[in-house]
Amino acid sequence: MKTLYTAEALASGEGRDGNARTRDGKLNVTLASPVELGGNGEGTNPEQLFAAGYAACFHSALRVVGRKERADLTDSAVAAKIHFGALADGAGYGLAAELEIALPAVDRQTAEALVAKAHRICPYSNATRGNITVAITILATAA
Repeated sequence: MKTLYTAEALASGEGRDGNARTRDGKLNVTLASPVELGGNGEGTNPEQLFAAGYAACFHSALRVVGRKERADLTDSAVAAKIHFGALADGAGYGLAAELEIALPAVDRQTAEALVAKAHRICPYSNATRGNITVAITILATAA
């Protein structure tokens, strides 16, 4: 891989209950385990950060593909859900992802083709492929 950009971040404190910040200071967040995992929920958590990053990255890939295909991506959006859970074999924890994509200005066939192409070029999709389950749902298309 030819590196085009490197993001740098530092997590400190108690891991999921601490602080995370980027070297450039543009991101500085308090981390807190969610209530569902026994925490106080008074900060963000790694899964929320992952969901935001994946949604933004996939939407960017979708827009790149859309421009190349001259598709109308008016009001397009990508929502991501990151699921955290215990692995079935009891050997630790794992993640799963869901992407929900709205492409209201294109027909279903075009939407499916654009999403498939975006999934091939999105860095998050490439990083997760074969490692975690990623379910993709296209929510809205033109009639």
